[in-house]
Amino acid sequence: MSTILENVLEGLMHRYRERVPDVSGIVNAMIKENIIQQASDIENDHIAFRTMGVPHLGIQSLEKIFLHYGYQKRDYYHFPEKKLDAYWYAPPAPQYPRIFISELRVKDLSPEVQAIITSYTNEVTADPVEQLNLDDARAVDQFLHSGLWRLPTWEDFEALGKQSEYAAWVIYNRYYLNHFTISVHNLKEGYNTIAQFNEFLERNGFTLNNAGGKIKTSPDGGLLQSSTVAEMIDARFAAGDVHNISGSYVEFAERRVLPQFAHLPQDLITREHRREGFEAGNADKIFESTYSSQTKR
Repeated sequence: MSTILENVLEGLMHRYRERVPDVSGIVNAMIKENIIQQASDIENDHIAFRTMGVPHLGIQSLEKIFLHYGYQKRDYYHFPEKKLDAYWYAPPAPQYPRIFISELRVKDLSPEVQAIITSYTNEVTADPVEQLNLDDARAVDQFLHSGLWRLPTWEDFEALGKQSEYAAWVIYNRYYLNHFTISVHNLKEGYNTIAQFNEFLERNGFTLNNAGGKIKTSPDGGLLQSSTVAEMIDARFAAGDVHNISGSYVEFAERRVLPQFAHLPQDLITREHRREGFEAGNADKIFESTYSSQTKR
């Protein structure tokens, strides 16, 4: 099972790297400054997906893939302003990334926007994951990178974006990986805090999401996050129109050691000694990495 999961994760990362030049740019800058020797030295804190909350799709469908590979469903998060729900999933072993899956509460949107969304998603008449052989990594990889509905029109994309930029992102990008996350706390001294790593990123020319400040901090101070602004991609819409839209981005996380383990020497600290889970307030601002308020500034 672990080999299948590894192949699925590698398939996701391969296409994500192709689509998001910042990934290679950041890795190369890290190698150049001798922070790491090669890309595989990076610990991937978590990967994230966006979904539509409609029949046959959404969290309840996509999560089946990862539950099959031994992931465990954990905390629920709600984002009232963005009309989103989310859960995170703990991996079957510490070498695998956590998974964060969010879902648009389609029924909370205006009837006009709901009608646009369902005109596409109604093409899905049964849960597509039920038809998948989850033990076939290639089939799963192909599913995560294929369209579940027809290519949207530019007009529909624009209409969705006026009410929910998340909805517009999903209608075009589907299950493409939204981001992967570099764990900075395990990097070498001088780069192992979010503040230091942000300084390194900006020095190397990367633009950071500044919604709510460049560093998003949980109320307990244990989880600090930052992210790049999404790459713009040339997207081909129905009727052949090509427009520049938000693709994916890179996130960074610092999980601090929990107070009860503060006495432990650095070399004995493992994942279970650090702040676990996520924080709705942090994630709320990280979502905006693909929003025009960030990509157009």
